Amino acid sequence: MLPLSNFQLWRSFAKEAMDASMLVVNFFCFLQVTRTHIFNAASVSGPSMLPTFNLSGDIVLVDRISPRLGKIGRGDIVLVRSPENPRKVITKRLIGIEGDRMTIAVDPQSIGDDCKTVIVPKGHVWVQGDNVYESRDSRTFGAVPYALLQGRVFGRVWPFKDFGAL
Repeated sequence: MLPLSNFQLWRSFAKEAMDASMLVVNFFCFLQVTRTHIFNAASVSGPSMLPTFNLSGDIVLVDRISPRLGKIGRGDIVLVRSPENPRKVITKRLIGIEGDRMTIAVDPQSIGDDCKTVIVPKGHVWVQGDNVYESRDSRTFGAVPYALLQGRVFGRVWPFKDFGAL
């Protein structure tokens, strides 16, 4: 009779451990789906988005649904998978959508009026950093395919003094 009760005790313990493990696994699956498809927090640093974001870095909230639903527009700050380095995600302001005519200075630091006009192709967007002198953006690598949009920035959580919607 004793070995049977040890077996039942072991079985009860194993069932409780399995239930707890499944709860943890489900929680992490929920987090992964939320971060990948709904919203996420991201760190933004560098000079290209000055003065909107700090040089030392900000932590922002990113809406991942809007690009999938086509709910982004001119003026939105977006996260984009870099066309030059696919391992990197960059933050830029969306300036133009497909069909827009973009007139850009060939060299923004020169005094001359050297400009060129580009029409944003179908399925692409035009993105630029707020700091035109220190930004690698669509003026460098051209229009960005819509599929490279990772999300729309909708709020800043750090530094706390700048907390709020964007």
